[in-house]
Amino acid sequence: MTASINRPDGRRNIGIFAHVDAGKTTTTEQMLFASGRIRAAGSVDDGTAQTDSLEVERARGISVRAAVTRFAWQGIDVNLVDTPGHVDFLAEVERSLRVMDGAILIVSAAEGVQAQTEVVWQALRELKLPTILYVNKMDRVGADPAAVLRQIRRLLSPAAVPIQAPVGTEDGFRGTVDLLAAAGGGEPSEWAEAFGQMMAETAAERDEALLMRYLEEGRLPASDVMASLRDGARRGELYPVLFGASARGLGVRELMDAMIEMLPPPAGDPAGDVSGVVFKLERDPVMGRIAYVRLYGGKIANRDVVSGGAEGTGDKITQIRKADGKRWEDVGVLEAGDIAAVCGWSRARIGDIVGSSERVPGVRQLAVPLLTVQAFWRSEAEYPAVVAACQELADEDPALALQWMQDERELHLKVMGPIQTEVLASVLQSRFGLTVTFGPPSVIYKETPARAGEGYVAYLAPKPCWAILRFLLEPLPRGSGLVYESKERGERLLDSYQNEVARRVPEALRQGLLGWEVTDLKVTLIEGEHHVWHTHPLDFVIATPIGIMDGLARAGTRLLEPVLKFKLSVPAEFAGKLMNELLLMRAVIGAPEPTGERMEIEGRLPVADSLDFPARLGSMTKGRGVLSASFAGYQEAPADVEAQRKRSGVNPLDQAKFILAARSALTAT
Repeated sequence: MTASINRPDGRRNIGIFAHVDAGKTTTTEQMLFASGRIRAAGSVDDGTAQTDSLEVERARGISVRAAVTRFAWQGIDVNLVDTPGHVDFLAEVERSLRVMDGAILIVSAAEGVQAQTEVVWQALRELKLPTILYVNKMDRVGADPAAVLRQIRRLLSPAAVPIQAPVGTEDGFRGTVDLLAAAGGGEPSEWAEAFGQMMAETAAERDEALLMRYLEEGRLPASDVMASLRDGARRGELYPVLFGASARGLGVRELMDAMIEMLPPPAGDPAGDVSGVVFKLERDPVMGRIAYVRLYGGKIANRDVVSGGAEGTGDKITQIRKADGKRWEDVGVLEAGDIAAVCGWSRARIGDIVGSSERVPGVRQLAVPLLTVQAFWRSEAEYPAVVAACQELADEDPALALQWMQDERELHLKVMGPIQTEVLASVLQSRFGLTVTFGPPSVIYKETPARAGEGYVAYLAPKPCWAILRFLLEPLPRGSGLVYESKERGERLLDSYQNEVARRVPEALRQGLLGWEVTDLKVTLIEGEHHVWHTHPLDFVIATPIGIMDGLARAGTRLLEPVLKFKLSVPAEFAGKLMNELLLMRAVIGAPEPTGERMEIEGRLPVADSLDFPARLGSMTKGRGVLSASFAGYQEAPADVEAQRKRSGVNPLDQAKFILAARSALTAT
């Protein structure tokens, strides 16, 4: 970039996102090298990348955890988060999105827009994060910048605008021409005229005066174009497109310039109230649990005790530090707008609010685990260690949703796919020295009420106790989740007791009549009663699940199965065979669309019937089929689909046994 601007700000918080193998980590390494942070760019293939710190990452050549690194460029401090590209680790992407002020979305010049690209793009747009699009691997066979740009504008946004034109492609790729430069020069590009016109027209359309000038003169001054594009990019209304080949270091410095020019600085007042969030956890052999914190307001320092940090436990901060290559630097202070690792919060969990939640943005859910696996260990003596290790991993990745069935001595984890399961086994071995295997994945179904029904409980014995509740359970449309409402007056049921009921309803719905989570329903408390002498708040801990399960038993439940939205590209000769195969898997498909010598098929596909389809696709198409899929929601399963899950704990429908078990547990705690 040749134009310069006045920058009173001094920081950028940027996430780098892409489909797997598009070159995120390679681009990050080249940025660290160009900035002087490291002496030589590491290699993903050689396992020397700075941000791939786990043994399994170096061995597999993929990122499985988001990595926070930093460097300085043009006098600006940049916090850069390199996120995983494989769909099995989408939860890491989800957590990183929350704390970024801008993003780089990488698209492969050879493969174009892929499944993960579209998933992340939708999340970026919902969060309104300013985004730069970087077309990487221009040196790959099949790289076609014009075709990729058309695809980006069609599938992602027509507001994507090139600010560069590539010079050559494939082996002949030599760099880029800066379309924002006031004067030409350098090597010619066959795309410069068309891309430059697209850029000028986009800038002109944003301002009536610029549009009139463009129509009259047929051109615009570079400074006006730059100002218009920079304003649009920082507002998240335009998306600059750049080109490069990161493995050869081509285009990376220009991308770094664009990060500073086109992405906004963070907001936040260091003198204001402390407000932040824990978005990542790590374990250090010396410092113990490390919490990565993005601060939106205020300032924290070593030895501070922050209200709300570590779930309000009041643990003292022992050290605030930042990554310096593969070393750490104790910075002592973390201010609003910055990111750092905080040591000393031994009970911190991902999502913990630091100080006030007022400035902290919400979460955009991307990762929806659709499979569950059971863990197995070598000997009974290892059982406590495996439980502790799995709990630690679940703290670092809450999406694992560890279910510890103590009575059955079983451990179950939710996963996104088979690669994640293999990585979990590798981490348990390398980090904890535990040999753990996982059973075959099972699809995670859900339940929903078949019809409206009432649930009633009068928990009056054994005394002293008194809790009367009546619930109305009503089905809601797919995707509604749980809606709770109370219509009971405070004099019949104190607000404190009603709050206890509201807290316990989601817990009571974790296992329905078939053992699956119950969703897409409204629960209304229509009657409640306490006793001035006999009622204890814990009575409603016992009564609520009994009343809820009574309502489910009266209403009945229907099984819901997860569904994928898919796009399949195959040579035309295989299209008929693949369509028949999809129909056998109960897919709902649209009319296939020809694209050259290939056919594109889109539709929806039940997860349960397609678990082995990606593996079979290669042999069915001689390795030429390309499948992309993402979670599309839950739908009612056909009547002939049966899926029942073993219940954890005592069923509240067996009231006497449940009350006895619950009272014993409450007494023990």
